[in-house]
Amino acid sequence: MPDACILVLLDGLGDRSHASLDERTPLQAAATPCLDRLAARSATGLYHATMFGQPLPSENAHFALFGGMPYEFPGRGALEALGSGIELGPRDVALLTHFAHIGPDASNRLTLVHDKVPATSDEAKALFDALPPFEYDGVTATLHPVGGLFGVLILHGEVSPFVTDTNPMVDGRLLPRPLPLKDHRDRMAQRTAAALERYLLWAHRILSALPMNRERLQAGQIPANGLVTQRAGRLTRCPSMRQRYGLRGLSIATGAMYAGLARFMGMDFVKARDTGDPGADLAERIRLALDRAADYDFIHVHTKTPDQAGHTKDPAAKVRVIESLDRGLNEVVDAILDDQRLLLAVTADHSTPSCGTLIHSGEPVPMMFAGQGVRRDRVDAFDEVSVAGGALGCMRGREFLFTVLNHLDRARLIGIRDTPLPVEYWPGDHPPFILDPQE
Repeated sequence: MPDACILVLLDGLGDRSHASLDERTPLQAAATPCLDRLAARSATGLYHATMFGQPLPSENAHFALFGGMPYEFPGRGALEALGSGIELGPRDVALLTHFAHIGPDASNRLTLVHDKVPATSDEAKALFDALPPFEYDGVTATLHPVGGLFGVLILHGEVSPFVTDTNPMVDGRLLPRPLPLKDHRDRMAQRTAAALERYLLWAHRILSALPMNRERLQAGQIPANGLVTQRAGRLTRCPSMRQRYGLRGLSIATGAMYAGLARFMGMDFVKARDTGDPGADLAERIRLALDRAADYDFIHVHTKTPDQAGHTKDPAAKVRVIESLDRGLNEVVDAILDDQRLLLAVTADHSTPSCGTLIHSGEPVPMMFAGQGVRRDRVDAFDEVSVAGGALGCMRGREFLFTVLNHLDRARLIGIRDTPLPVEYWPGDHPPFILDPQE
């Protein structure tokens, strides 16, 4: 039986049907001979990390795929801080933030004029440098860059992560005022919301007065005169993948969030590189996974490119990315299939629609498992509709990782108590029963 799993995660692969593609999804429309060949020797099905119809960001979906419990999730802000090497205390609150163009409407209500603002690296540095640490009512706010105009805002003091976002995410919409969440209207949440409001207004005044932004306005260009925040989080207690599932994990990906998630869940992380050739990049990451397979039980190989293509709202662009990934996968997939020690899983974290206003949508995504002992169904095409008739049915949440354990022959039979620890794998780690030599 296999003793290690390689998960090829095609981020945002799922989609909707489009008239421009003859009412097919980009995955249905794409020429994918390698993925289809894999489907013909796999168990196929659908996956959703929570419930049908519920859109998920990558961090929540990945957390479920890696076996995390919803109440253990620390929030995107905390993961981004971890992955960026930002020091985060156990009671600190971290928020995603980025510079944007904001301005008052006729009623003096702040509006998101432009969520995306062009800026050079020097301009981005000048914007971050313009905002030193800020203090209000015992709350200290420090802004940390993580890439371009994006950063993490750390709140230190008697603070709470249970506050609303201030980023409406769509140009022309009013900025939500930071407020405590309904079930968390305690003193700390109220203080946090008040301090965040003061900080954002203070930042807006400073940024509006920057010569760079004044010059942009005079030239008819977009100023970066405000900050918007979202997805506040705080570190939580969560068993590592090794502790709970007995798996030594590795993640090969780009992006600070994936590095932070790996660190949070006790997995090793290798930062991959993007060259602009999705297929070649994927092939390189899988080769690295094959090289490291003897050292790990579970290797996550990630590409963000289908998700990025979906965000362009151009279905044809997503088709091209999928076809490139299929070509890259074809270069290396036989090395996995020919190794009986390896279990291959291919899926996505969520659907990213190439039309409409939603950032992510709630449709399930296709999934398949291939390896020694894995059932083979009659599905011979890998897309959202074909796999719906596959042997896996529809998995949700942690069922993915339980299925990995099952195919690695590490699944724990319910009722077995070979260890006092609440683990999900078998055999568990336990102290030996030693015979007393005096008896």
